[in-house]
Amino acid sequence: MDTALWVIGRGTGVAAVLLLTTTVLLGIVTRGGRPLPGLPRFAVQLVHRDVALASTVLVAVHVLTLLSDTESGLRLVDTVVPFVGSYRWFWLGLGTLAVDLLVVLVVTALLRRVIGPRAFRAVHWAAYAMWPVAMAHAIGTGTDGTAPWFLVIAGVCAAAVVGAVVWRCTARVTEFRTAPLEVVR
Repeated sequence: MDTALWVIGRGTGVAAVLLLTTTVLLGIVTRGGRPLPGLPRFAVQLVHRDVALASTVLVAVHVLTLLSDTESGLRLVDTVVPFVGSYRWFWLGLGTLAVDLLVVLVVTALLRRVIGPRAFRAVHWAAYAMWPVAMAHAIGTGTDGTAPWFLVIAGVCAAAVVGAVVWRCTARVTEFRTAPLEVVR
């Protein structure tokens, strides 16, 4: 049974990397205020939310299966407190930190109407920290983290996110708020 748990843990980890990347990309595009070809902005936001939910579920399955696998040596405290694990403590700690940030992102998303848009946006900047931390965890502690096929996936994901951020920061896309012009009489 432990072999099955290990395989599920590995597979959900890789799938989570792909979906977390998609979530970050959709978040960047949505914030840009531009619809995607064939999708209005509200639809992009809905897809972003649904992909974020799916990636969160995959991360939860990833953690729970590896926690249940007796050979992984993962303890409950390792899933909550960063950098206390005995196996590749630094890389595992990055994964724990990413999960902690993901929990904060999910909670603020659920409480968005209660905490208001300013607080929601401020906390959601943590996604820009969570994503590279999760990627570093995947490369540093993942069984397949240094396999050529996974490094290609990680490279494509990184290039896509960097490209989206550069696109988002261009003057053509960036939303600038200006003071209303006064009419001079």
